[in-house]
Amino acid sequence: MASHHPQKRLVGPLGRARGLGSAKHGMQHWWAQRVSAVALVPLTLWFVYSVVHLTGADQAIVLTWLSKPASAILMSLFIVAMFYHLSLGLQVVIEDYVHREGVKLTSLLLIKGLIVLTAAAALFTVLHVAVGG
Repeated sequence: MASHHPQKRLVGPLGRARGLGSAKHGMQHWWAQRVSAVALVPLTLWFVYSVVHLTGADQAIVLTWLSKPASAILMSLFIVAMFYHLSLGLQVVIEDYVHREGVKLTSLLLIKGLIVLTAAAALFTVLHVAVGG
């Protein structure tokens, strides 16, 4: 005999299929992806513009450029937005295509951990250059 959790009765079939219930977590995730994508548009344009203008420059010029407050702040914002957007996107892929719960949880933890470590290393590098370390 199957026992039903009392709260499961409060969730409609579509919500149960998505695993979202009334919390609307999926909508928040969707909005976060859209907001981070919109933030990435000007930041990516700035990044590409900067890379094009720094092409052929020696290391000293690039370090001087990155040590300027505006460049360091914009680069840090680009890094945060990019890795946040990456994290959201990979989470959706894993949740949609990995069906074994143990593998799904392990994958999500590994991906999130790698993203946090890589983003932290990138931000540390920008900070290190910006303060002249």
